[in-house]
Amino acid sequence: MNRQGWTTRFGFYLAAIGSACGLGNLWRFPYIVGDNGGGAFVLLYVLLCFVIGLPILIGELMLGKIQRKSVVQALKSLSANPSGGSSSAGNRIGSNLQWIGYLGLTLSLVVLSYYAVISGWVLHFLMQFLMEFAGFSSDPGSISLSQLLNSGPLQVGLASVHLLVTMIIVMKGFTEGLERTVAVVMPIFAVLLFILFAQALSLPGVPQALRFLFYPDFSQLKSGALLHALGHVCFTLSVGFGVMVTFGSHLSNEVHVPGAAFRVMVVDTCLSLLSGLLVFSVALSASEVPISDPGLLFEALPRFIIGLKGGALFGIAFFLCLYLAALAASIGLLEGIVANMIEARVGSRKSSAWLVGIIALIISIFPAISSNWLQDMKLFGKGILEFLDSFLINWYLPPVAIALAYVLVRRVNAMDIRQHFLQDDQPDTQTLYPYWQMILRYVAPAVMVIAVLLQVYGAIKGR
Repeated sequence: MNRQGWTTRFGFYLAAIGSACGLGNLWRFPYIVGDNGGGAFVLLYVLLCFVIGLPILIGELMLGKIQRKSVVQALKSLSANPSGGSSSAGNRIGSNLQWIGYLGLTLSLVVLSYYAVISGWVLHFLMQFLMEFAGFSSDPGSISLSQLLNSGPLQVGLASVHLLVTMIIVMKGFTEGLERTVAVVMPIFAVLLFILFAQALSLPGVPQALRFLFYPDFSQLKSGALLHALGHVCFTLSVGFGVMVTFGSHLSNEVHVPGAAFRVMVVDTCLSLLSGLLVFSVALSASEVPISDPGLLFEALPRFIIGLKGGALFGIAFFLCLYLAALAASIGLLEGIVANMIEARVGSRKSSAWLVGIIALIISIFPAISSNWLQDMKLFGKGILEFLDSFLINWYLPPVAIALAYVLVRRVNAMDIRQHFLQDDQPDTQTLYPYWQMILRYVAPAVMVIAVLLQVYGAIKGR
């Protein structure tokens, strides 16, 4: 199969960063930080990005680049021809590895589904601020999340619009769809984010936001903080979904995977911190804002923004920025699934995109109506959308991401791995190589086990 590559190396970086940041930075990161005590959690998150997230990201990109296949077909190939490690090592992790890829694709589908609902919220507020700016709305109270949450059909409609836009882009193909779109979307996103950040620096909540984000108070850390940080690291770097394996399969031979992964991780981490400072600067400038509430971006902030001088224009820029981030991530998730279906000869790109989009829309109905028709349905004390986000990102995603990376070091030919990791003109790669392998084989699984044990301990102790 003649595999289409990235037109430019910059295109890969934009797509990888776009898939990585998404709503995770602007929506999820602030409320996760707020729920886990601020600075100490941020320090833990940044540490895990370098120690666990980066090695796993390198592993997924390398798996795709070496196999030149998307995740399921790459794992199927390794199952049929285990070429690395010893046979005993291969036997310990099983001969049928496709199930790990299917777990990642299932995760991508479900996340895409409830992601579409939240992206629909973004579209709703973007339209509200556009109407406010055009003079069609004179009541600031009309910009409210509660009104949207009370309407299941409206949420389903908005989610379907977002999925349709995502499907149309993916149906255009890898270069014409994904690469060309992110080449436009991500620069606009970056410019808007920095403009918003510059404007937010004049708000009275900036000093408090800086202290909350960057002054570590370890007494505020909850026992589940390690699991939440690990889950968010995997989520924000898009590892475990199989997306980065797909992106890696399109890399040219000249690209040094560890260097490329490092740049993606650094930019994504900086965007997370910048987004957190932006959101908290606005949130802490408002009164009585629940900074640990998942609805932080959509409840208190719009009401506060509309009261600012030029608030309607600020709101348009803010939610356009947020939607572009959501769109880039959704394209990555859908492309990852569609690419696997095409390689498995399930259907054409167009038919695969339509099929996945329709299934995602059907699944999205449940989180869309969870705040109205199904508001009394609770799973472990949480609504459907909140439960999906917590369970999938904290409990499901990290083990899949770690398993994918573990397969690489256990089943891929060691000479191939060394060829893609080591560089003669970079002696530090020789030093880092054994540490990278040790992290994927032992450290990452051990951290996952410790995180789960701490979470269970906290649940028993009520912390």
